[in-house]
Amino acid sequence: MTTAAISTDLVQSLSRAGVPDVLTDSAHRAAYASDASLYRIVPQAIVRPRHDDDVLATLAVCRELGIPITARGAGTSVAGNAIGPGVILDFSRHMNKVLDVDGDTRTARVQAGTVQATLQAAARPFGLRFGPDPSTHTRCTIGGMIGNNSCGSRTLGYGRTSDNTVALTAFTIDGERLVTGPELSGADKTVARLRDVIGANLAVGRTEFGRFGRQVSGYAVEHLLPENGFNLTEFLVGSEGTLAVVTEATVRLVADPRHRTLVVLGYPDFGTAGDIIPSILEFQPTACEGLDHRICELVRSRRGPDAVPPLPGGTAWLMVEIAGDDPDEVRDRVTRLIAAAQAIDSRVVEDPAEAAPLWKIREDGAGLAGRAPSGLPAHAGWEDSAVPPARIGAYLRDFDALTERHGLSSMPYGHLGDGCVHVRLDFPLDKPGGPGKFRAFLEEAADLVVSYGGSLSGEHGDGRARSELLSRMYSPAAMDLFRQIKHTFDPNNLLNPGNLVDPDPVDTNIRVSQARPVRTELALAYHHDGGDFNQAVHRCTGVGKCRVDTTVLGGVMCPSFLATKNEKDSTRGRARVLQEMLDGDLAPDWRAEAVHDALDLCLSCKGCASDCPTGIDMAAYKSEVLHQSFKGRLRPRSHYSLGWLPRWSRLASRFPRLANLMTSLPGIRGLALYAAGVDKRRSIPAFADKTFRSTFKGGGTGTPVILFVDSFTDHFSPEIARAAVDLLVDAGYAPQVTSRKACCGLTWITTGQLDAAKRILGTTVNELHQAVRKGIPIVGLEPSCTGVLRGDAVELVGGDAAREVAAATKTVAELLAATPGWTPPSLAGVRVIAQPHCHHHAVMGWEADAKLLKSAGATVKRLGGCCGLAGNFGVERGHYEVSVAVAEQQLLPALEKAEEGDIFLADGFSCRTQADDLADVEGVHLVQLLADALPARER
Repeated sequence: MTTAAISTDLVQSLSRAGVPDVLTDSAHRAAYASDASLYRIVPQAIVRPRHDDDVLATLAVCRELGIPITARGAGTSVAGNAIGPGVILDFSRHMNKVLDVDGDTRTARVQAGTVQATLQAAARPFGLRFGPDPSTHTRCTIGGMIGNNSCGSRTLGYGRTSDNTVALTAFTIDGERLVTGPELSGADKTVARLRDVIGANLAVGRTEFGRFGRQVSGYAVEHLLPENGFNLTEFLVGSEGTLAVVTEATVRLVADPRHRTLVVLGYPDFGTAGDIIPSILEFQPTACEGLDHRICELVRSRRGPDAVPPLPGGTAWLMVEIAGDDPDEVRDRVTRLIAAAQAIDSRVVEDPAEAAPLWKIREDGAGLAGRAPSGLPAHAGWEDSAVPPARIGAYLRDFDALTERHGLSSMPYGHLGDGCVHVRLDFPLDKPGGPGKFRAFLEEAADLVVSYGGSLSGEHGDGRARSELLSRMYSPAAMDLFRQIKHTFDPNNLLNPGNLVDPDPVDTNIRVSQARPVRTELALAYHHDGGDFNQAVHRCTGVGKCRVDTTVLGGVMCPSFLATKNEKDSTRGRARVLQEMLDGDLAPDWRAEAVHDALDLCLSCKGCASDCPTGIDMAAYKSEVLHQSFKGRLRPRSHYSLGWLPRWSRLASRFPRLANLMTSLPGIRGLALYAAGVDKRRSIPAFADKTFRSTFKGGGTGTPVILFVDSFTDHFSPEIARAAVDLLVDAGYAPQVTSRKACCGLTWITTGQLDAAKRILGTTVNELHQAVRKGIPIVGLEPSCTGVLRGDAVELVGGDAAREVAAATKTVAELLAATPGWTPPSLAGVRVIAQPHCHHHAVMGWEADAKLLKSAGATVKRLGGCCGLAGNFGVERGHYEVSVAVAEQQLLPALEKAEEGDIFLADGFSCRTQADDLADVEGVHLVQLLADALPARER
């Protein structure tokens, strides 16, 4: 697979044309080489336009040089229609604003790069919303939705994007401004030629298009028919950027019903659930989604048995939403629906908070389905077929039979009420002949859906995955009509070539088929990926959840992207660069500049390990890259200073006052920070006068528990360990501490010194295992160190001992929650601002802490996101600005708004240090908060 060279003329011409935001570095080109599809096509440049003039200038340059242009929003296209070999126009960076919301006309005017969730937030004060809500609504852009004619879960209630678009502002390849809507203006010659083309093909337009709601494949010719008013707006929606570049849209808004009820119906299998769809539709649901037991089992295996809310009996479920303004009328419809649904069992959910986890499983479907029931990677390519809803049950059974004949496994889900099925399949793309088997399946699948009167695509568009198959769905006359339409707008095929007309073959430029196994000489085991680092980085399916604004929607991933808004600084962008390192030619090896450029601002927060539905773990991949890059070589200074911090801390503990004096004297302090590779704006935490170990005399006579005393707690915050002892003794435990040598090796792991980390952690695992064999639990205090014992130890050290230690390691809240008869001291009246450590969130989960605080009576405001310090990251030179920008996402605003008496709760040493450094706010650990309340309780 070759990569096109950057045209020198292109870069120079864009500069002369005054286009300022142009990216041509290898990291960004690799990051934009794929979207959420199977395909890889490396662009020559990425332009992030600030306004229409930048778009016009770019069109002029590309037109003159004959270079293709592909418009892109969030890059969540599953069909490969957001990548291209020329210039990528990324509208999400600058042209992302809601320009106007008119409550009277119920419309909004938005730029193409506006995120759907941003539009929803702007419409909410008017009591309105934008109807279409694809599962990627937290990051997909309105321009992208227009490109694909996106639908989402509530199409039954609100229609497709084309049904909700009033007007468009777009530019043709010739630079003509075209405004569509109630009044059509601009591009007069193009519009006139289009009228002639349609006039000559009326019979085809009337017989082959608009047959059912989810017929998205091909151009939507039905909208150009005279009886439909030559509606150029609705026609351009779904044209996948092949006819014009849309920069602005006026969209229709709708009022949300006052009452929503979710009815979950259980059936013996997915096909039977499909059979009942016509009866369900009689009750006018706003949504009717299908879930199969296979996807629920995956969620449970990955996130625990409680990750899937209670479901009614059955192995397949319909999630039916009934909505309206009259609660009695809604309840009546729900009652009649259940009576008519012929379900095995049902569950009615009226509380939106209770319904949210169920909808989340559906929303995360594309990522969750990235692993097939076989355990192998599952791929897009045939993930979006649709048939008339009355035929969906029979189609599902035939589709299952088809996958079985091809030796594939899947976990289907989707918009069954619309007849649209989403599925990813474990195509053997990495095996010899894999692409050929992929093609063979697609051709049979296309013939199957056509035999049901269906559409190759129901909302994702055709792109590179299905455009070549359009001739199996449409007549030669219709295919010729497509070519005439394309030639009318874009005679030289410069707008998103390879899609719809003159398509690329479905089995070329497949990214995954180029992936070579990487299993030898790795430091980490990658147990869940068959020991293959390449399979691990290919977990990323491109769903783009790492681009979500966590300040609004919660979670942690991905703090660096939110700080820079650069695609290469997203989890997805980094995965794409790593894939390029292994299989492409922009980043030839572990030490490639593009690789380290992409990973430099990764905070190793592990947010992606829990928040990304594909289960990717960029922190682990970064450690592996650093290990491979610097193995046997001189390392950055910070690797020796911060990476060996436990070692230096033990040395400083012999003379803590002298160490503190030396690091506080102005001249010596600056020299020390420089030598350590630490930013001069950072403070150096003071070493404790006495470590916890030096003062611990044992505690309690109850049930033994191992208190894992990490280096941060021992040398900088011994008062936390003392509070932990008091709390554990009160709960009936007799704490024992680990030996002085016991260290989790965290700082060696984050700096990629994995050989040393394995030795250090291996020794610790062996020591802890002696206690575990006796049935003694381990309780950690520092979340990042606890996370190492719970997760990294299994990957780095391996073996039964590591697995048993991981299973026996608990957080304080988890241990206390499982302690019979223990109740927390009262925290009534206590207001807490809680910053869960990222590793706590990602590896252990913070739910036990939240429940404990609630049961104690505290009022808790839980912050999302990362504090920004993230261990060694925030103190290293070159990271200060991003570290502060991350802190400004949630932590600092919350501390600035804190009222007198509010308590800042942060178990992580990094979180407390960041708050102290940037806001002069002192944080407390959970054990301190609880232990301080102990004297007030009755004992």
